[in-house]
Amino acid sequence: MTNIEIKLSIILLVVVSSFTFAQNITVSGRVMSGNEPVPFANIYLKDTDTGTSSNESGFYELTNMTPGAHVIITSVIGYEPSALRIVLNPGQSKTMNINLVPSTENLEEMVVTGTLKAVKRSESPVPVEVYSPTFLKKNPTASVFEALQNVNGVRPQINCNVCNTGDIHINGLEGPYTLVLIDGMPIVSGLGTVYGLSGIPNSLIEQIEIVKGPASSLYGSEAVGGLINIITKNTLDAPDFAADIFATGWGEYNLDVGAKIDIGKNTDLLLGVNYFNFDQVIDNNGDNFTDLTLQDRISVFQKWSFQRKENRIFSVAGRFFYEDRWGGELQWTPEYRGGDEIYGESIYTRRWEILGKYQLPVKEKLLFSFSYNDHNQNSVYGDVAYLADQRIGFGQLTWDKKINAHDLLIGTAIRYNYYNDNTTATVSADEVVIPSVFVQDEISIAKKHSLLVGLRYDYDQRHGSIFTPRTAYRWKMTDNDIIRLNAGTGFRVVNLFTEEHAALTGARDVVVTEDLDPERSFNVNLNYLKKIYGGNGTFASIDASLFYTHFSNAILPDYDTDPNKIIYDNLKGKSVSKGISANVDVSFPSGFKFLLGATLQDVSQTENGITTRQILTETYTGTWNLGYTFKNLHLSIDYTGNLYGPMRLPTLGDLDPRSDYSPAWSIQNIQFTYKGLDKLEFYGGIKNLLNWTPNRGNPFIIARANDPFDKEVTFDSNGSPVATPNNPYALTFDPSYVYGPNQGIRGFLGVRYRIN
Repeated sequence: MTNIEIKLSIILLVVVSSFTFAQNITVSGRVMSGNEPVPFANIYLKDTDTGTSSNESGFYELTNMTPGAHVIITSVIGYEPSALRIVLNPGQSKTMNINLVPSTENLEEMVVTGTLKAVKRSESPVPVEVYSPTFLKKNPTASVFEALQNVNGVRPQINCNVCNTGDIHINGLEGPYTLVLIDGMPIVSGLGTVYGLSGIPNSLIEQIEIVKGPASSLYGSEAVGGLINIITKNTLDAPDFAADIFATGWGEYNLDVGAKIDIGKNTDLLLGVNYFNFDQVIDNNGDNFTDLTLQDRISVFQKWSFQRKENRIFSVAGRFFYEDRWGGELQWTPEYRGGDEIYGESIYTRRWEILGKYQLPVKEKLLFSFSYNDHNQNSVYGDVAYLADQRIGFGQLTWDKKINAHDLLIGTAIRYNYYNDNTTATVSADEVVIPSVFVQDEISIAKKHSLLVGLRYDYDQRHGSIFTPRTAYRWKMTDNDIIRLNAGTGFRVVNLFTEEHAALTGARDVVVTEDLDPERSFNVNLNYLKKIYGGNGTFASIDASLFYTHFSNAILPDYDTDPNKIIYDNLKGKSVSKGISANVDVSFPSGFKFLLGATLQDVSQTENGITTRQILTETYTGTWNLGYTFKNLHLSIDYTGNLYGPMRLPTLGDLDPRSDYSPAWSIQNIQFTYKGLDKLEFYGGIKNLLNWTPNRGNPFIIARANDPFDKEVTFDSNGSPVATPNNPYALTFDPSYVYGPNQGIRGFLGVRYRIN
């Protein structure tokens, strides 16, 4: 071997050795919070694609590191993010533990719903409540609708005893006043408000943000009482694979699967599938009607994320949803569908959605967002058919610009609504295009003071020009004390038959006395947030609000004027929702945590000088979430529940023996979770510990359940039922007397599997 060959061999050996050393450098350790491991934390190198996640025991390992200085970022919901600088020498691996500080109830998490901008929750001028997947797991449910039952001031309302569809009430306001978003896009609305809250895969939910009070200046119609934004995971936070399956003693089965798939160098795909089945005919209250609707439901969700230059945003997501549900008399089978022999309510729902965001390739921060959904519903309520199609398209362009003390957001939007059904209320298809422009300016007045002002203009050809202003003031008295004052207006254009399920079921006639004008509202909300850091490692927060909402042109169903009718018109007076709400969230170093919430509210309507309480609105609510972790046993216990005060109910006249008011009632649950195995988590417990059901204290719930087609009811010349020996209370069939679920006590058992 010549001298040149020897030199070349030495150089090659040095290069190969250096490369090998570089590739074999690892950084490993545990992610901890005090003495407690933090599982599933995201650990990655700043400004690179290199990253990993901690496992169930908090252990992590970064491999194939290169020599030099690096910044390691660690983030996970419930803790303040960490940034640590580390210097690596060639061939030298390091062990480094990462300690995270809890952020009580996600006080430092990023939120976007209040202002359409990503800001820390404590820095947002609009109060936003944040709920993580950890919160949802403390009482596992098959849908987002059920999952919100332990959120203070938010109540899932069952609207029908037979088909069990429902909506979400915020601070006592009816479901149509709440706008539901997915990744900021208003695609769950109208028909989707009733049926679209089911089937969103929980495995792909990053967090749920809730704003209480009008948000029409940013989101338009329907965001009158508040909004719920379901934010899905990005590819950095999502696990490679996750599965969650559970079953209950009633025979309910739920499967939730999520996966992350790399498609090429710059494309990632998130895939989520949710399947739910319940096919048991149960009648514990003995009225010959199903206590719980039989359901067969599947939902498939995909989200594509594309890496672009300068980290510009580009993502596209889609969801397909199908559900077959029925409830009714125990003898019902599909051949009776639409007939008048055996009563049943059968609903076939097919729905698909697409949504996305694209940041324009220009110097300024311009973001185009879009969504489209197509909803087809084939329903029968006894012998009444309801066939409906709804299509909603939405496009929005925003310009985010900071100029000195001004943080501007300027945008324009266009919304396309198509709706058609087979009812007499829809003579021809309702098709409208609504253009909008809006502007928002957050002004830093001083170091501790900021002011947000905004205005939106919508043009609806049916109602003309609509202006919705808003303002928000934030005073950060100290780092741990924040006061927010929000005021604004809202509006809602009503699609009656897509929102009022009671208009389609039962024997009451639906009467619309006039052309319905848009509802208008004015809201004031005063919020105080207090963070407390104890010397022994205890963390706590207090979040309290006073709220007042005044409605004009309110459209509320009138059950009282005529027990045989539901009358809809614009209220000639006012409707008011006012009250106080507070949450207390505490976390102890011992592993004990609790979240307590309470709301006192008064929701009423005044017409002709007479004030009455709104139907199906409670005067007080309470929620709680208590948890304790036995660290040595890898076992957690969670006790969750809610309490609702009496609410006025829709009875059918003076002879109706059912109570005009509900009692105070409570749903309570307990769950045990074992996390002692790698990648696996087992959980089980009992739901509805008190075995509460709404038939307690009432002779029956469904009026005339023995005669659902009113074949044996005698009517007078005015069309009103009269008392007879077989109808002593002069009733007609009516399943609208409902305020809570008919499911009693039941056990549940589940398992979760996760690969990071």
